[in-house]
Amino acid sequence: MSRHVSRCLSLLSIFLMGFLASAQAQSKDEKQVAAAVEQLKKAMIAGERLALEAMVANALSYGHSSGKVENKAAFVEAIASGKSDFVTMDLTEQTIQVTGKTAIVRHKLMGQTNDSGTPGSVKMGVMQVWQKQGSAWKLLARQSYKL
Repeated sequence: MSRHVSRCLSLLSIFLMGFLASAQAQSKDEKQVAAAVEQLKKAMIAGERLALEAMVANALSYGHSSGKVENKAAFVEAIASGKSDFVTMDLTEQTIQVTGKTAIVRHKLMGQTNDSGTPGSVKMGVMQVWQKQGSAWKLLARQSYKL
């Protein structure tokens, strides 16, 4: 193998290792926020009132793609009562940006619903704002938009 080819392969290997390391690098806070997003998703699908109340901030502002905005009590009641019922929820293309005690999460959400007993489907973009309160990340704000 020529010296030039060997040097090119070495540089390519270094580049690929650096790329893979940066692609997999996720801070402790980013991992905690990702876990909180997943827990919220599971609690929403299950309609678990106590879990939802524990995971969202008292000052929650929960915006729907229709323009409707709910506070914490209205959001929890809608999910726990089945008025807003997610049967399945698939989150894709998720990004997390943490700055201090605030995190911005963006993802695409596709799922099946059964709102008040009426089957349907949703496809939307979502932005969530999470705030670290004590040692827990809590959902402070959420806004979705139709795709």
